Amino acid sequence: MRIRSLRNRLALIFGLIVLCAIAIIYFAVAPQLEGRLRDQKLDNLAADARRYSPPLQRLVGSDAPQPQLAREVSLVATRASAEVSVLGIVKGTEDSLFVLADSDAGGVEIEDLQSVAEAALGTREIARATEPTRLGRQALVAQPLIQDGEVRGVAVYADALTDVQANVSLIRRRILVAGGVAFLIAVLGGYLVARALSLRVKRLERAVRKVASGDFSDRIQPDSDDELGQLGAAFDEMSGQLARLDHARKQFIAQASHELRTPLFSLGGFLELLADEELDEPTRRQFLDQVRGQVERLTKLAGELLDLSRLEAGVLELRTEPTDVHQLARDVAGEFTPAAARHGSDLRVRLDPDPLEIECDPERVAQVVRILLDNALIHTPSGTGVVVSAARDNGQVRLEVSDSGLGIRRQTMPHIFEPFFTSSDRAQGAGLGLAIARELAERMDGELSVHSVPGTTTFSLTLPVT
Repeated sequence: MRIRSLRNRLALIFGLIVLCAIAIIYFAVAPQLEGRLRDQKLDNLAADARRYSPPLQRLVGSDAPQPQLAREVSLVATRASAEVSVLGIVKGTEDSLFVLADSDAGGVEIEDLQSVAEAALGTREIARATEPTRLGRQALVAQPLIQDGEVRGVAVYADALTDVQANVSLIRRRILVAGGVAFLIAVLGGYLVARALSLRVKRLERAVRKVASGDFSDRIQPDSDDELGQLGAAFDEMSGQLARLDHARKQFIAQASHELRTPLFSLGGFLELLADEELDEPTRRQFLDQVRGQVERLTKLAGELLDLSRLEAGVLELRTEPTDVHQLARDVAGEFTPAAARHGSDLRVRLDPDPLEIECDPERVAQVVRILLDNALIHTPSGTGVVVSAARDNGQVRLEVSDSGLGIRRQTMPHIFEPFFTSSDRAQGAGLGLAIARELAERMDGELSVHSVPGTTTFSLTLPVT
């Protein structure tokens, strides 16, 4: 198997997680369980020692015969379900212990009981311990037998821990078996889940490679609401946007090439005509005027293309400063007075009496107004009246250019702000002005809108007052 594969790595990770869980249970939980079961057995033995030791306490050190003590020890052992040994004390330089009675003569030896019994005698309280014996590990509880304030002996209760060890061993075996099954299920389930995920990722990868090669035809339909489904939806949206941008780019290049080809072709023709030595002077001057006009058209087109590319790239810098909007409107309108006179149009400026000053880039605002005025004079019949107005409107500044022309056709209205769009074949220019004007308005956090009915067309530039 290739470890680099997503499905194999996920399956391996799932398997390792299960193995870690099994190891934690086997090496951490099982020993804790064994310790708790051992402590529980010692607690039970201690409770039995407190409950059943008083009769032994009365007999040890008394004149009761040995058989009576043996019978009582056997009875206590039966009740406690444990081996019971009663040890006596031999006084001397060092006290020593000996067996007075034992419920099981072949059971735990005194050497095994020595340590816990001495602990009980030393503290005069119950002592508990676990000791390895020839019969296996035993749980031991020693109860000192005190009569009249004097320790007469010690009763030791012993119970094998084999059942605890057997239960823990059984649990460990079950853990291993269940863990093995869980490991196989986790690896198989992880592999299948990862395989399903990897197939979905592969589909996205194929689509990405097609997009990288310029093919936007492969669309990803979201098949779920999970993260991969959301990624597929986002990719599908991105692919659609890239397809539209690619179409717009190709259309832009084709239209720009067409717009450049026409004046260049005209220039070539005029230059050939100007090279004719027999050309008379008036005709030569007429051709030179035509050449000059085509050069101006190319210069304007190059400037518009540069402005549009800067706006779309977001690198056009705005230089804001306090600007008198009324003065700006008057100045721009004054620039178009000769053109309006040639067009036979009445160009008027309509301003509010109150001063109107905002923070903006005056050059870019003037550029938008110039585009709107140029558009009004180009696309309206001779003699059409044009009005430039500026006013404050609901906390904003509104600059408007209105004309009393024929209006914009309904089918044309949605496209007038598109680059290279012209409303008629007779229109002058490359159709970039309104596209640049709208981009400039948006860059200045404003809005450029249009309202047109037969007899009146109004372009409105709305700017925020900051």
